[in-house]
Amino acid sequence: MLSTIEIAAVLLVLTAALGWINHVAIGLPHTIGLLLMGLAASLILVGVEVAIPDVHIYEDLGGLLRRIDFRDTVLNGFLAFLLFAGALHVDFTLLRRRAWAVGSIATVGVLISTAVVGTGLWLIADLLGLAMPLPWALVFGALISPTDPVAVLSTLKSVKVPETLELDMAGESLFNDGVGVVVFTVLVAVAAGTGGTAAADPLHIARLFVVEALGGAVLGLCTGWVAYRAMRKIDSYPLETLISIALAIGTYVAAARLHTSGPIAVVVSGILIDNRGPNDAMSELTERYVFGFWQLVDEMLNSILFLLIGLEVLVLSFAPDLVPLALAAIPLALLARFVAVGGPVLALQHRQRFVAGTVPVLTWGGLRGGISIALALSLPDVPQKPALLAATYAVVVFTIVVQGLTLRTVVRRAVDCGASDRGEWSSGRRPGVRHRTDGMEGRSRDPGANAG
Repeated sequence: MLSTIEIAAVLLVLTAALGWINHVAIGLPHTIGLLLMGLAASLILVGVEVAIPDVHIYEDLGGLLRRIDFRDTVLNGFLAFLLFAGALHVDFTLLRRRAWAVGSIATVGVLISTAVVGTGLWLIADLLGLAMPLPWALVFGALISPTDPVAVLSTLKSVKVPETLELDMAGESLFNDGVGVVVFTVLVAVAAGTGGTAAADPLHIARLFVVEALGGAVLGLCTGWVAYRAMRKIDSYPLETLISIALAIGTYVAAARLHTSGPIAVVVSGILIDNRGPNDAMSELTERYVFGFWQLVDEMLNSILFLLIGLEVLVLSFAPDLVPLALAAIPLALLARFVAVGGPVLALQHRQRFVAGTVPVLTWGGLRGGISIALALSLPDVPQKPALLAATYAVVVFTIVVQGLTLRTVVRRAVDCGASDRGEWSSGRRPGVRHRTDGMEGRSRDPGANAG
């Protein structure tokens, strides 16, 4: 049996090898290429196992993947670092201007989508003769409605989007996970009958939202401020990088202990460090190392996660009779996304300016990823779980591969480039998100000092 370090070695070698093949021979976007090659490898191994029963490669690799707790790896491992890395590139000044748009889509939009998807899946399952109680259909709506920040931010790296629209996409994806997880937790308790009458009480649900969302935001502000003040006292890039790592994982773990939203807490702390650190808490050299480190972490963990999503088909058993439901979930999720985005945009048009084509781009750019799969895998072992897993996997793969690869075309066709946002397309720089590469825009708090 392979040890933990051997499993990690296998994953890293596979990720590096397939990434190299994609870069040299295929040329797809890095994460999408890894997902597709992982999915193709899984399907090939399944075919080989069927054609040649004496070959046990599929069984051996499937056993290895079963030793990896995908849910725990994503929700309690990768997510804190990926959200922190993503938050480090969001300009708070611009995000504050889009607060109404981002906030409404990340909260009201998730609730609308949950209701539309849940009701639709319940009706479709009934037409297909599958047993799907409404509470469990709503659980699927909750886990599939939030857009995945990992998938969205990864796709935005290769697609040029107007500033305000990019802020809406990135901001929503970073903040809607806390809402989605709260709704998911409440609905699972109701569906499984473990929460009693309190779980369905509107006041109880409202209190959960307040504690999870606002509590997470306050915690993130507190931990981010402490880390920022600590960074101001020193000028040492190894130590300040270490502080940022401690901030990300420490905030996430503390949020879990305090029963607040870990994703929201980490995002808030990351935005605070990004917008206060470079101004007066980091020298130019320190900023380059800290932000370069997190860019590398983001790329590496993204690569491993997308490969795991592709390989996960080896351990998820889908019955043939679930295929129609899984395929029907794809247009249903798109319809729900359109309604969830269009409602808030229509309601806010009188007080918030939106780029032409916002609704179609936000609809098509609403990618789902590892978080949805992790939540689906965390479901209790009920008869509906295989159907919900199949529908989740179908939606995730479709959004990442089909929507991710065609988003650039949708943006070009939907957005009016001749409108007032013409200036936002003027360069290859992603205007709504801070870019830190070799030419980082860091400002030393002491230009005459030598960075440590």
